[in-house]
Amino acid sequence: MKKIDPKLYNLHARITLQKTKKDIFIVMDRKSRIIMKDGYRILEIVKKIRGFETGKNVSVLSSAPVCSKTQKFLTENNIAIKSL
Repeated sequence: MKKIDPKLYNLHARITLQKTKKDIFIVMDRKSRIIMKDGYRILEIVKKIRGFETGKNVSVLSSAPVCSKTQKFLTENNIAIKSL
């Protein structure tokens, strides 16, 4: 995987993005649980990326556990969650 500069998508510099040929991943490497507040933030990031990159899958790579409500919310919005 290759790192991407988030400023290409008008995102904050602290957001970590990685890219393969077909996919773009938002990397969340932390210990605390991902909750709904994070889910809404992830959705906004994905919308910005999809505005620039059409035809690419956007997923989340996370080392933290994900709240079941948040996981359902993200899968309903076609955002896959994979473990880091």
